[in-house]
Amino acid sequence: MKKLDLGKDKISTLIRKFAIPCVISMIVAALYNIVDQIFIGWSNAGAFGNAATNIVYPFTVIALAFALLIGDGAAALFNLSSGAKEKDKADKAIGNGLILLIFISIILTLGGLIFSKEILHIFGGNPKEIECYNYAKDYLRIICYGLPFYIIGQGLNASIRSDGSPKYTMMATLIGAISNIILDPIFIFVFKMSVKGAAIATIIGQILTFIASIIYLKKAKNFKIDKEAVKLNKEIDKKIVSLGLASLITQLAIVIIIAVANNLVTKYGYTTLSSTGTAYGVVTPLAVIGICMKIFGIVVSIVIGVSLGGMPIIGYNMGAKNIKRVKETIKYILITNLIIGSIAFIIFQAFPTFIINIFGKGNSVEYLEYANYCLRIFLGGIILTCLVKSLSILLQSMGSSFKSTLLALSRDVIFFVPAIILIANISHSVVTMLWSAIIADVLSFILGVFLLKSEFKKNPQKKNLA
Repeated sequence: MKKLDLGKDKISTLIRKFAIPCVISMIVAALYNIVDQIFIGWSNAGAFGNAATNIVYPFTVIALAFALLIGDGAAALFNLSSGAKEKDKADKAIGNGLILLIFISIILTLGGLIFSKEILHIFGGNPKEIECYNYAKDYLRIICYGLPFYIIGQGLNASIRSDGSPKYTMMATLIGAISNIILDPIFIFVFKMSVKGAAIATIIGQILTFIASIIYLKKAKNFKIDKEAVKLNKEIDKKIVSLGLASLITQLAIVIIIAVANNLVTKYGYTTLSSTGTAYGVVTPLAVIGICMKIFGIVVSIVIGVSLGGMPIIGYNMGAKNIKRVKETIKYILITNLIIGSIAFIIFQAFPTFIINIFGKGNSVEYLEYANYCLRIFLGGIILTCLVKSLSILLQSMGSSFKSTLLALSRDVIFFVPAIILIANISHSVVTMLWSAIIADVLSFILGVFLLKSEFKKNPQKKNLA
C-alpha cells in the first residue's frame, strides 16, 4: 500500500483506519432494509407490509451472498497476491471478479423475474394471506430490476477496501443509503406508493452506490483493470470462489434460517396461544421475526465490518509469512467484537419493547409479546454469534477457506436448522422454537475455537493454508 505499511505499522492503528469506514459501510448497507421496515411499519401497510418484506428479504440476501462470494474472494486473493509480490495475479483477481459479478447479476435478475411465484412460496408467502402476499409480490418485482446495480456495487466494495481506500467504500455506500432514507418517506407517504415506494427508493440508492464504485476502478491505487485482467482465468476464478465461499455460506445461512422459520410460523402460528388466549397467527410472527433479523443484521454488520477491517492486514501478513502479526490482529479483533456483542445483549434484554415500537404503531398485545420473546430468546446468544461470525471471516482472511466455510455453515445450518425443526415439531410452538438459536450459538462457538487453534498449529511457512 502507498500510505499504509500492512507489514510494519501499528496493528491497532491499521485496524481503526480500515475497520471504522468498513463498519460504517456495513451498517449503512444494513440500513437499506431497516429503513424500509420502519417506514413501511408506520404506513397503512403496517404489519402486513413488514411481513411482506420479510418474505422477500431472503432473496435479496441471496443476491448479496453471491456478490460477497466474488467480491470478498477477489479481495482476499488480491491481498494474498500483493503480500507475495505477485502483481499480475493481484490485477487478475480484481478484473476476473468484476466480470463474474456482471454474469451473476444478470442470472439472478432473470431468475427473480421469471420464478417470482416460486420464490415467494419457498420463503413463506401464502396466497391465502391476500394483502401480505400482494405486497410481497410487488416488492419482489421492483427489487429485481435493481439487482445488477446492487450485486456489482456490493461486490466491488471489498476490492476498493483492499486497495487501501476504505473511506471511499464508506462514501459510496453512504450516498446510496442517504438517498434511500430521503426518498423512502417521499415515495411511501407523499406519493402514497406504500411498499412499492420503499422498493423504488431502495434501487435508486443502489444505483448511486454502483456508479460511485465503477468510477473508482479508473483511479485505483494498487491494481489496474486492463484487457489481460478481465480475461477469465480458470485457476484465478476457482481461487476467488474458494476464498469467497465462507462469505457466500454466511449469507445463504441467513436465507435458510428465514425460510425455515417462516415456514414453521406458517405451520404453527395458529396453534400457539399468547398470554391473552389468542393465537399469534401468521402475520405477527412473520413481521416480528423479519424485524428481529434486520436488527440482528445491524449487530452482525458491525462485527463483520470490524473483522473485514482486519482482512487486508491478515491477508498481507499471511502472504508475507509474518504469523506473529496475524495473531496480534486476530486477538485485537476478537476482543473488540466481544465488547460489541456484550453491549447488544444488554440492549436486547433490557429494552425489547422500545426497540420493536420503532418499527410501527398500534401494535397489539400479542405482537409486543412475541417481539419480546424474539429479542430476548432468539437473539439471546448474540455474544457468541458475534465471535463465531468474526472467527469465520478471520479464517477466511488467513486463506483457510475450508475451515472458514465449515464454521459459517455450522452455526446457521448444521446446528440451527435441525434444532429449530425438531423443537418446533415437538412443541408445536413458534415461541419454544426460538431457543434453537442459543443452542446453535453455543455449539458453533466451541467449533470455532477448535478450528482457529488447529489453524495456528499448521506450518506457518506455508503460503497457501487453504
